[in-house]
Amino acid sequence: MIEKIKSSWFDLTSKYTNDEALINTLWSELHKKYAHKNRHYHNLSHIESMLLQAENIKSHIEDFPALLYAIWYHDIIYKSTKKDNEEKSALFTQKSLKKLNFTENQIENVKNLIISTKKHQVILDKNSDNAYLLDFDLSILGKDWETYKNYTQQIRQEYKIYPDFLYNPGRKKVLLHFLERETLYFTESYKTQFENKARENIKRELETL
Repeated sequence: MIEKIKSSWFDLTSKYTNDEALINTLWSELHKKYAHKNRHYHNLSHIESMLLQAENIKSHIEDFPALLYAIWYHDIIYKSTKKDNEEKSALFTQKSLKKLNFTENQIENVKNLIISTKKHQVILDKNSDNAYLLDFDLSILGKDWETYKNYTQQIRQEYKIYPDFLYNPGRKKVLLHFLERETLYFTESYKTQFENKARENIKRELETL
């Protein structure tokens, strides 16, 4: 998996710089962050899943490179004890992309896409790029129960410093917030494919907390 996803990074980034050392340095930063021992779900497997989903609907995306970089960097900073991961990820991304031949407008676009994952609400609505990014990120909620259950176990591992009496109420709050939304997904294709199953999975998890 590592070599395949590394190749994806090189294919994308080589379009914006000829500096192979820089491409390698940026990759090393990404790999170090996502391969950290505390990353049980928010790791390169999650990134790969989102990249594959993006490739499948490429024709629907207006700024595909910006979307790809948003995927790559949206969880670059991830600490379960912090509430500013998205903001820090956006700033980290800005510093990284400024080293490439990426326009200021595109960098700002990527930053906003990343920030949108904080509350999982679309903030860039001139096209469907933001909606798709959020739907990729939450697609795990609409998978089969065994896949979903494995995901919940991985998330619990990332929050293992918290005992159940602290973790469970927080998790319930997140899940209930999702159920209170009119829809979990923003694009018609994801609503059709995942909405009902996601709600079923969330309700089933709530019964275990």
